[in-house]
Amino acid sequence: MLTILDRKATAIEMTKTQSASPVAEDNRRQEDPPAAEASGEGHTLQSFSELAAATTLESPVVLVIDDDPSVLHLFRQSFKDGDVNVLTANSASAGLKTLAEREPDVVVLDIMLPDQSGLDIFEKINQIDAKIPVVFITAGGTSDTAIEAMKLGAYDYLLKPLSVNQIREVVSRACEIRRFMNVPVGVTETAADTSHDVLVGRCAAMQDVYKAIGRVASQNVTVLIRGESGTGKELVARAIYHHSARTAKPFLAVNCAAIPEPLLESELFGHEKGAYTGADSKRIGKFEQCSGGTLFMDEVGDMTPLVQSKVLRVLQEQRFERVGGNQTIQTDVRIIAATNNNLEQMVADGQFRADLYYRLNGFTIELPPLRQRPEDVMVLLEHFLKRFVRELGKDVHTISPEALELLLRYSWPGNVRELQSVLKQALLQATGPVLVPEFLPEHVRSRGKTPAAEAAHDLHAGGWESFVNKRLQARSEDLYAEVLTLMEQFLITRVLRHTDGNQSQAAKTLGITRGCLRNKIRALGISIDQVVRVEDNPAAVVSRV
Repeated sequence: MLTILDRKATAIEMTKTQSASPVAEDNRRQEDPPAAEASGEGHTLQSFSELAAATTLESPVVLVIDDDPSVLHLFRQSFKDGDVNVLTANSASAGLKTLAEREPDVVVLDIMLPDQSGLDIFEKINQIDAKIPVVFITAGGTSDTAIEAMKLGAYDYLLKPLSVNQIREVVSRACEIRRFMNVPVGVTETAADTSHDVLVGRCAAMQDVYKAIGRVASQNVTVLIRGESGTGKELVARAIYHHSARTAKPFLAVNCAAIPEPLLESELFGHEKGAYTGADSKRIGKFEQCSGGTLFMDEVGDMTPLVQSKVLRVLQEQRFERVGGNQTIQTDVRIIAATNNNLEQMVADGQFRADLYYRLNGFTIELPPLRQRPEDVMVLLEHFLKRFVRELGKDVHTISPEALELLLRYSWPGNVRELQSVLKQALLQATGPVLVPEFLPEHVRSRGKTPAAEAAHDLHAGGWESFVNKRLQARSEDLYAEVLTLMEQFLITRVLRHTDGNQSQAAKTLGITRGCLRNKIRALGISIDQVVRVEDNPAAVVSRV
């Protein structure tokens, strides 16, 4: 189940259990165990070292069951660098014993073994742990056993002769899917050190996200997650999955923008042998493979009209045909979709089907960009600093005030994913216990000034209209966020002037906590020393303290 890491961050569970009493909530809080380290975002293919670092810093474990010594040797050689621990067994009985003792992340299974058939072993593996991705090895491209296993839920199959690149690619994807299904996504308002992936944030917009997850997770409905790239859409999808009634079944992810257009249809729906040039064998698609489970379709706005029409039919009827086939296949898949595109505009332009849009848009979760949640930047920095220091083995204990100021001023166009990248780059450059500005990427040092901060003087001199006109002339593509930021700067500096710089009184007047006010002061570049001013613009003196 999804674990709530911070005692205050109970929005998801409270939303799911509206009738929970205060006493029950108290007991639940006492029972919730603390967890260890968190992972990052995104569902693109990761290296094995990144997969290990994302969980407990232990390498993934792969069990290979095959009676051919050359195959076992090839798998050992494929991962001789140690980024994956390879366990081997030369019979079904030995493999099942190892499975029970070592609990591997992935099982690679030969179709033909001397003591049992591949399907019999697969069914036993499913009984032990239905979430273990099983990859079959087959000597022929027309193996009915392998195809039948895929229909029953096997992850993939490898054709002999095997190659190192082929082995590493398939095993890497299987390890990542295993992590998606097994590592819960937690919620925290503060920096956490957990073995779970974590949605970090305490702003009102993120609280709404947590509540929305709680409302929709247990319902068997399609969910559309909207937000810019890097905001955490995949984490939200996994949080919904871990809170749903389908958590015992597979969770698979497909990035519609990352798969070449001709192959996406086959990836989703499968194909028959000979369906097109290069289709040398039958393929089971994700909709068939994931029956009973949850399919996360990222970047759905990038689907072609043909794929859109077939996805619409699955949503309406839970039926489809493989590419090149006539047999109608029944499935039972919950779809969680995500996009950073303006689907409404795409519908108006004829680029996206209106009926599919209405089907996907049954329940929508909006993820705010990081620039609209400045109060969360500090906690994100603290959280990922703890994580990356551990992962990279660096002896960095803190961020200098000067570096922190630059990080808080930066607008983060790449959102949380960019914050992770910047912090990791800085730690790799660091040579001492303190992260100083020199270690930050140049673009962060040079772009620390936000358009709203630089325009603070314009607000006092010519008002809002002058500022908006200037930004329109500059062809701003983020005017709404810029105006909100400038409004916050104006309001907070005006209230601080009124309270002669007393932050407690200012927080009371604003109706926010003092901690929230401090975070906003840092994020907006407001300085309280001899004058209350916006630091990017010394001319914008508001008041003497």
